Amino acid sequence: MAAAKKSVTKETGQEKASGAGNPPDFTREQELRALRDMLLIRRFEEKAGQLYGMGAIGGFCHLYIGQEAIVVGMQMALKQGDQVITGYRDHGHMLACGMEANGVMAELTGRQGGYSKGKGGSMHMFSKEKNFFGGHGIVGAQVSLGTGLAFANRYRGNDFVSLAYFGDGASNQGQVYESFNMAELWKLPVIYIIENNRYAMGTSVSRASAQTDFSKRGISFNIPGEQIDGMDVRAVKAAGDRAVAWCRAGKGPFILEMQTYRYRGHSMSDPAKYRTREEVDKVRHDQDPIEQVRNRLLAAKVSEQELKAIDAEVREIVNASADFAQNDPEPDASELYTDIYR
Repeated sequence: MAAAKKSVTKETGQEKASGAGNPPDFTREQELRALRDMLLIRRFEEKAGQLYGMGAIGGFCHLYIGQEAIVVGMQMALKQGDQVITGYRDHGHMLACGMEANGVMAELTGRQGGYSKGKGGSMHMFSKEKNFFGGHGIVGAQVSLGTGLAFANRYRGNDFVSLAYFGDGASNQGQVYESFNMAELWKLPVIYIIENNRYAMGTSVSRASAQTDFSKRGISFNIPGEQIDGMDVRAVKAAGDRAVAWCRAGKGPFILEMQTYRYRGHSMSDPAKYRTREEVDKVRHDQDPIEQVRNRLLAAKVSEQELKAIDAEVREIVNASADFAQNDPEPDASELYTDIYR
């Protein structure tokens, strides 16, 4: 595995990765797909933020704005049958896995047409059909569950790979390291994807983690890792290809640290006073994952009109999901007693 190149950002002192060398260029079709998929997540999350502000969404709501390249790039490296599990910043993962915007938004508003019949909310949606095994509200819990998915694949003798997403904050949980140990002992086909957005719930990684290069977290378990520019969908896809090939070859787990940045706070209730507006604006201007793709497409002579048409299509899908989610009936009171036991 080629090592990732690193530089240090002035804002946080954190190492910034450029991926394993220069990432291979995308075809025109790959760029357009990445643009549409990332735009769908961005516009969906923007709308979810609006609905939360209007009081249509209650409880916790963690937005994925700024991190879209990670899940979109990784999905491009997978095949049908591979599994995804993540924490509570999960709407983008659902959409990237192919779950319908209507069902996701309806769950956010607590309606019967939601993926968990309006009873799960933002952090607890699943789709067995799309091999999405949930967002999880317990910090780090999905790591051991994702390891269990990989164990099931190994036990069944298939060549499917499990992707377990978690953040820089969850990386310090004890069950993460228990999962690492078990996965390497049994050579389980699991990719641990650390979405390092620098601040966990609101504390800089440099203040909370003794080892801030999260790609090295598996060294004591002999698990290889790479540190990747998670703002470049091409670098993510290339790293995903390498990690997936490693797992399918029966070599065991792999760690990918995706260096990324969330534009909003930890949740909708977080004012994010632990960082400056200038820092956020600089990342938006210099590294935005969607603008990177858009600029490459324009340089390749794709017309502005075609790109606007993609955005218009996405906005139509998202607006329709918001309408559906606000007009779909709430679950009947009898639903309180269903799905408790099976």
